[in-house]
Amino acid sequence: MKRYEIDNHEPSLLPEGEWKLAWSDEFDGMELDTSKWAYRLSMMGKRHPAWTNKGVHLDGNSNAVFTLMENSNGNPVSSQLQTGYNFMDEPVEQTTFGKDYLQWNIGKLHKNKYTHGYGYFECRCRLQQKTGWWSAFWIQSPVIGASLEPGDTGVEVDIMESFKPGYVEPHNVFTGGYGVDMERSYVGGTDVDETEFHRFGLLWDETGYTFYIDGREDGKIADKLTARPDFILISTEPLGYRNENHKPIKEAFENLGDTFLVDYVRVFDKVK
Repeated sequence: MKRYEIDNHEPSLLPEGEWKLAWSDEFDGMELDTSKWAYRLSMMGKRHPAWTNKGVHLDGNSNAVFTLMENSNGNPVSSQLQTGYNFMDEPVEQTTFGKDYLQWNIGKLHKNKYTHGYGYFECRCRLQQKTGWWSAFWIQSPVIGASLEPGDTGVEVDIMESFKPGYVEPHNVFTGGYGVDMERSYVGGTDVDETEFHRFGLLWDETGYTFYIDGREDGKIADKLTARPDFILISTEPLGYRNENHKPIKEAFENLGDTFLVDYVRVFDKVK
């Protein structure tokens, strides 16, 4: 791996070769850049009760701070940020077609803020310190699942997921959407020091998806190939809302105030 220096910020660790910075957020200043990020509040056509648009602030030291917080109903919630939109997430509004009560089963579509295909995606972050919630850095096609062909409608790639402090789950590539046609490949997974910042990276090229943690390769997935651009997500969520009773677990209540810190997100293009 090679260092890529950014003035007054931590360097990136990149695979060998020549690279140029294509997009980044260093989270400087005191306000989130809403030209780059939107809050994700809905999933698969429903408003998701685990998410809030109040759970991220900048600390003035070039970090985005995600907080496990209490909402007005006394329940733990946290935030997800995204640079684009999945076409199946927005709740459906009743419509008619012509003079008939035909329903177009897709909600309001939104213009993506940023999508990118082949390149190197990197996030430097410090994981959550306590149990009861989880964090992730990932990318997703806006139209995943609209066909059976990943080359046409893209993939989801989970670069980092941590469901408990100090452990990074295997990296995933999903195709076919999230129903009966869903397919998953996965690789890697490891323990890390949750008290330190770590760099999580994805090299996405025509040969597949290669994952890195702190400059060390953590596996490669060479199927489900696509070049369709994805948008970027940084996720947190209290555990329990996706269980059968849709209620946050006890540890989420106990550990309110815990934080997940993101130093930067960067995307690089290979110089040909």
